[in-house]
Amino acid sequence: MPTIFKRVLIACFFAVPSLACAAGNSAVAKPATPPQVAAEVAPKAAAAALTARIGYVDMAKIATESEQGKALKTLLTARKDKLQGKINVKKKQIEKLKASIEAKIAKMTPQQREAKSKEFQKKVGELQKLARESEEEFVSLQDKETGALFKAIEQAAVSYGKAGGFAAIVAKKELLYTGSSVEAQDVTDALIKELNQAGKKK
Repeated sequence: MPTIFKRVLIACFFAVPSLACAAGNSAVAKPATPPQVAAEVAPKAAAAALTARIGYVDMAKIATESEQGKALKTLLTARKDKLQGKINVKKKQIEKLKASIEAKIAKMTPQQREAKSKEFQKKVGELQKLARESEEEFVSLQDKETGALFKAIEQAAVSYGKAGGFAAIVAKKELLYTGSSVEAQDVTDALIKELNQAGKKK
């Protein structure tokens, strides 16, 4: 079965002010500042301007612990069981037909054997078609509902990210390195809460 969660980037928000922009504003606002003082203040101001808050989330945890994630799992499990049930019924019919043919084949004429063989192959073909259609139906449902869940997660990330002043919120596995000017924070639980609250409002 295809992996339920394929997207990793949740949302990126505000552009970090550039050092050139910060230095330009500083020079215009304080023209009378002595050069030696400006040289001491500029690095600190630049460091403060470049500090960014990055949030990261554990997508697997959101999928298993959020209300929408739990509902999606329940829906997919129920649909899978229903489709598998239809396939199992078809399999049992084929097994019964096979047993019947094997029990009587010794007494059958060549024409009867050929007819039973065609009947059996037809049933096998129907089973294969049902299996393909069931797989396509399940994958289609999975893609549709997973897409809806990701959209809800993205909306929760945007809402929480803007309110919390985050520069970006990304999937945890995408966060390989952060420099000293970046504050990284796990916001998984906060996003689960945000997602659950948004779900209750619908």
